[in-house]
Amino acid sequence: MEIVILAVVIAVVVIGALGGLVVGSRRKKQLPPPPPATPDITAPPAEPHVGEEAETPRDETRRTIEEVDLPDGGTATVEEPPVEELEIPQLEVPEPTAGRLVRLRARLSRSQNALGKGLLTLLSREHLDEDTWEEIEDTLLTADVGVQPTQELVERLRERVKVLGTRTPEELRALLREELITLVGPDMDREVKTEPVASKPGIVMVVGVNGTGKTTTTGKLARVLVADGRSVVLGAADTFRAAAADQLQTWGERVGAHTVRGPEGGDPASVAFDAVKEGKEMGSDVVLIDTAGRLHTKTGLMDELGKVKRVVEKHAPLDEVLLVLDATTGQNGLIQARVFAEVVNITGIVLTKLDGTAKGGIVVAVQHELGVPVKLIGLGEGADDLAPFEPAAFVDALIGE
Repeated sequence: MEIVILAVVIAVVVIGALGGLVVGSRRKKQLPPPPPATPDITAPPAEPHVGEEAETPRDETRRTIEEVDLPDGGTATVEEPPVEELEIPQLEVPEPTAGRLVRLRARLSRSQNALGKGLLTLLSREHLDEDTWEEIEDTLLTADVGVQPTQELVERLRERVKVLGTRTPEELRALLREELITLVGPDMDREVKTEPVASKPGIVMVVGVNGTGKTTTTGKLARVLVADGRSVVLGAADTFRAAAADQLQTWGERVGAHTVRGPEGGDPASVAFDAVKEGKEMGSDVVLIDTAGRLHTKTGLMDELGKVKRVVEKHAPLDEVLLVLDATTGQNGLIQARVFAEVVNITGIVLTKLDGTAKGGIVVAVQHELGVPVKLIGLGEGADDLAPFEPAAFVDALIGE
């Protein structure tokens, strides 16, 4: 019995072993095919060889020099771009200054003769009572003549009219013209001192508040002097305002005046000193120095202006210090004038913008305030609209025809 059981166990083991072999053979994976005997490898391009290993050159068709078409002349020519010629600015010929204010009289009278016409109308009334004289005073004050000059003029007119008795329009016009000319001051010296002395040129310094037109006035004054046959050097001592030196140089180039300038923001006194120095070396007749605009309420700026004057006078004393005033500012211009007169010795006044809404009486007021004559007036934006002040022509423009 035991032998039978042993035989059965051995049979089961054998059958299990055979079954495992069959299953394992089915699960075997198929191996990849063997690689080819000789792989295809693309060879890199051959490197160039030299010497004996060099390849035989290929036969190529080549052109000889004889077969190449050359331009006529046998040599190629290279065209150079044309050289641009520098344009030399043509110098302008300013209008002569003699009688310039008379020529501009019509322009002045269009905007200024309200004063003269108003006074003539009032004086032509049949009865000149106190109310009429008060209106005359108001007319003069409105024209910025000033309080004291107005009182003086009214008193003289009262006396002259009382003596005159019957008043015709022609007599009144002559009377008013005479009194206004007296008020303006015909005996004041209005010549701009620009005469050179020995080896020293005439030295003129232009001062004023911001916005009054100092640089433009300096340029126009250069034109006035050139028109009178003077040689001019311009000193661009306004180093604080952007493009001020460029503006002045442009004015100079138009009439052939040399401009001395320094770096922007530099020392204005140094520029003024150099301008006078170069003016002397060049033998020029006049040196015009344009200074920076000053706020009359700023002590430091006014002190700087005094420094410029002192430095210039190390070369020679100034012949003129011209204060540029905007005629439209009225009584405020008088305040400015007082402060400038305390810092530098003002010798003359230039009134600009007398062609617009300005009131002609400011001429009287500023002269009375400073005891300094108005020497030049600006009547417009044109290059030749700066004119020497002539009392008779000015009064004629005020009272009209």
